[in-house]
Order: sequence, then structure tokens, then C-alpha cells
Amino acid sequence: MIPIIRKQLLEDLHQALVEALNTFAPERAAQNTPSLAQLEDSLQAPKQWTHGDIACNIAMRLAKPLGKSPMALATAFSEAIGQSAGLQLILAQATAAAPGFVNLRFRDVVYGEVITQCLAETHFGYVHHPEKPEVILEFVSANPTGPLHVGHGRQAALGDCLAAVLETQGYKVTREFYYNDAGAQINNLAVSVQARGQGIDPDDDRFPPDGYRGDYILDIAKAFKSRETVTTADGPQVTGTGNFQDLNAVRQFAVAYLRREQDLDLKAFGVRFDRFSLESSLYADGHVGSVIDRLVASGDAYEKDGALWLASTRYGDDKDRVMRKSDGGITYFVPDVAYHEQKFKRGSARAINIQGSDHHGTVARVRAGLQALKIDVPQTFPEYLLHKMVTVMRHGQEVKISKRAGQYVTLRDLIVWSSGQTEAQEADETHMPSAADLQKGRDAVRFFLVSRKPDTEFVFDVDLAVSQSDENPVYYVQYAHARCCSVLAQAQTSAQALVNEARELKDLFEDDDLVMQDKERLLCLRIGEFPGLLQQAARDCAPHLLAFYLRDLAADFHGLYNAHRVLVEDPKTRRLRLFLVAATSVMLRRGLGILGVSSPDRM
Repeated sequence: MIPIIRKQLLEDLHQALVEALNTFAPERAAQNTPSLAQLEDSLQAPKQWTHGDIACNIAMRLAKPLGKSPMALATAFSEAIGQSAGLQLILAQATAAAPGFVNLRFRDVVYGEVITQCLAETHFGYVHHPEKPEVILEFVSANPTGPLHVGHGRQAALGDCLAAVLETQGYKVTREFYYNDAGAQINNLAVSVQARGQGIDPDDDRFPPDGYRGDYILDIAKAFKSRETVTTADGPQVTGTGNFQDLNAVRQFAVAYLRREQDLDLKAFGVRFDRFSLESSLYADGHVGSVIDRLVASGDAYEKDGALWLASTRYGDDKDRVMRKSDGGITYFVPDVAYHEQKFKRGSARAINIQGSDHHGTVARVRAGLQALKIDVPQTFPEYLLHKMVTVMRHGQEVKISKRAGQYVTLRDLIVWSSGQTEAQEADETHMPSAADLQKGRDAVRFFLVSRKPDTEFVFDVDLAVSQSDENPVYYVQYAHARCCSVLAQAQTSAQALVNEARELKDLFEDDDLVMQDKERLLCLRIGEFPGLLQQAARDCAPHLLAFYLRDLAADFHGLYNAHRVLVEDPKTRRLRLFLVAATSVMLRRGLGILGVSSPDRM
């Protein structure tokens, strides 16, 4: 529904419905009159836009309790709408349609007001909250044991876009990255670097059986040997000592080196973080030990088979969980509980974690641990957005490994491939894509990775990402923006110039000689959906909805462009269409900006 008329439209529709019920079924009207919220819930987009702008199915919902025909009730309702003085200012038509719909069509002046508000309001669709509720949004949080893979890339795209969407709705978002820099995987990293530094290749029987075998391990070993200094995004510097016998020094350097590499990849991807948290700090400051002690004291922990268990089934988990193993090692979910207790005590309204679907079991055990701490944390804290992994296709074949990483496709590979790099250029290790090409690759990867529901499987087709065709969604949307800019340039104006003149648009509808075409109305309706779309995407943690919206907006604009000339002789029609082009340009640029994707003026 178009936000600018939502309140008035609902109130007037409700009054018309009350009048229709009192006339049509007076004996049952009082007990069956729906609320405003129920009426709004009955409004939907029609299956075919030619039927109208809004379809209302309230007659079908009320027919049975009223004991009346849905079609007869729909007819009575549409007649009451036609007699409403208030609705006559908003609606041009209200018709009953089988099996009981009431289809509504707005007056052209309403469409004009949509364009006016889109252009006149700098933050059309944004919400201002004076108290700015805080959200901690954790995403990527890759173990510092290797390069970022495409799954991390999907998290980065989803997380950065969701953060931007939440900010449009008045939230203060803290983008947070949590490093699991302790435990067995970090030890495997250290011994792998140590082995490569001592000249032991991955194919050697002496190489650690659970070691990391990618080429990046040798890069770390060389940097450590040459006493390189690395700096991570949150400031600490670590210098290699060159002493491979000192495993702790190797470990510290390797973690810092890979954190820096991940920082650089995220920066190239256009993703920033406000806060970095380290698992190791939770041990260093005694927080992990404190959590265990308090869980024992609460009576929710018990000894069994030499291990310490949490009775997490008392709090909704499917089975109890080991906290401390029989060898004294702490299981990974305990520091997770400690970390999320810290999040809760920071006072944020919401905490949202974006993780791979393989972390499904984490949800119940972390929440159970927090409940067992008796700190009055909500049962749904933290919220989780789980995503499935990404399959990468290139030249018709699935790509499973990277030369650099050894076991998976890296985010860096995906950006470079999507920039249009040829196989010959790829083979030339001295070749570096231009900044413009890397921007193209980043745009494609970000748009593609956020363009599906997170819980669905996704196939990333590199060949599609580099194609200049309507089938390539990011090219299709960006081309719509470039086409808008081209039309405005031909008219010797610009989106900004028309933004400054937006209030003049109402003058076009003072006379009845300007009649909007269907494709013009459809484009206006799509533009008017933007505020509601942002609200829904923030509420449901569904950033993919924005990608869907931009494709639909681009399709509606291309449809108008192909059906009607913009620069026609008639001055009113020309003016209206230029305002429409400018509004489309503004919405495309704003939506792409939220996705972190560029909006080129020409292509």
C-alpha cells in the first residue's frame, strides 16, 4: 500500500465497509465488523495489475459468518466505496470481481503525489527514531585459519545490507566480528605454518595430518621468517621472530597475518566493522571460567563420565551439552555463551547473528546457556539468520577449490572472476584487474549473494555475473539507472534538477487533460512500495527483498521506456515522464546504495 495515503484510505474503507454491512446484513453486522488491522490484512496486490492497484478479499472472509454470498457482499462494499466522499478523492474506481474481490484503482493525482514525495523527501522511506534503538549485528566471524570463502562472502553481503536496511528504519547498528582465535583449529594453523617454515611440504608424511595445506600457509611462513610486521583492523601489531621453534610466536603471527588478509578482503568488498571481539580475551579475562562457575552454582551443571555437562534440555535444547571435557578442554559453546552474555549486558535492544546453516545446533545451546545464567535474558536472544552455502559455477563447471586456499573458492577469487578476468590474465600472476573492473566484480558478487533468501541453496554463475544481458540481474538494474541518466541528459536536465522542482508536479494534475498510461501508473506504484519494503526487510531480517524490489523496479521502468517515448511533444506528458524517470533514478540509486552496489551513469 502507498504509505502516504495508508491511514486515510484505511479509515475511509473501514467506514464504507461498516455502512455496507449495516445495510447488507444488519442483524450480524455488529459482531462481524473487522478491525482496521484485519481490513488492512485483507488488502493485497492483485494477481494481474490490469485488475487494479489493490485487491481486497474481505468479502470472502466475512461471507461465511454473515451467511451471505461473497460476490453479493463485494458488490455492496464496492457501491459503498463509490458513495464515500473521502474515497472519491483517492480512488478512481472500485469494482467487484469473482469470486468476491473488490479491486481498487487510485486517481492519477495519488500517483503524482507518490512521485512528488519520492523526489521531495531526501530520505523517502526512511524512519526516524528519537531513541535510536541499538542492534548488535554479528556476521562473517570467520575463524582466522585461512582466506575468506564464498560462504563468508554471502554472510558479508547479507550482513552489510541488513545493517544498512536497519539503519534506514532508525536503528543504531553495531557491525561486529567475532574471532574464534583459540582452540584446536588455531593450533592446527600454528603447526602447519611451523612445518612449512621448516621445509616440510603438505605431501610429506611429517606434515600435520589435520594441517592446512593451501599456498597461503607458505606465504605466512615466509613472512614470519622475514620478520614482517602485520597490523590488524583493530590496531594490534605482531612482528614475526623467524624462530619456528617458538610455536606460540608462530601462532600469534599466523592469526594476525590471516586477520589482516581477511580485513583487506572485506575492505575490498566494501564491508566495514565497528567492533572486533576475540575468543581468547574471554579466557584471558576469566569470563569463561566465571560462566562455568555460575552454571555449576545454579544447579544446572553435573558431572558424568569425567566431564562437566550443562542440563540444557531444561531450557529447550534437544540434549544436554558437555562444557568441560574429560581431558579438561572447554567445548566451543561455553565461550559463545560468555560472549553473548557480554552482548546482552551492553544493553542493545536486539542482537542478530548471521551464520551458516551448519550452526543450526548453536541456536538452542547458546540460548539455553544464557537462560541457565538467570540474567533475565529474553528466550529469543540472540536472533539468528542462518544461510546455506554457495555453489560456484564457471564455464559450465562447478569450481570446488582455489589454488590459493587449497580446499575452497575464496571471496577474492569470486570478485576477480566476476570482474571479467580472462583465463589468460588469470594465468599471468603479474596481471591485476583495474579498479573499474574490480568495482564491477564487487558489484556483481554483492548483488548476487544477497539476491536469494538466506535459507535457500544458491548457485553463483560466474559466466552470468560477467554477461551484459537482461538475465544478469545486477547489469539489468544498473542499466536501468544508466538509461534514466541518458534520458535526462538528452532532455538537458538531471535527477537533482527535477528533485528541486518536485513540488511543481502537482500542477500537472490540476486539469483533466493529462491521463496517465497503465505503465506509468505501474511504475508509480512500484516506487510507492519502497517505504513498506524497507520496513518489511528490517522487521523480517530479509535483505533479499531489496534485491527483488530493484529488479521489479528496473523491469517496470524498462517496460515504460519500451512502450512510450519520454521526450514527446506534449509538454505536460513530457514533464510527467521526466519526473517519473528522475524518481526511478533516485530509487534505483538509493536501493543499490543500501546493497553497497554502485549506480553508474553510463554503461
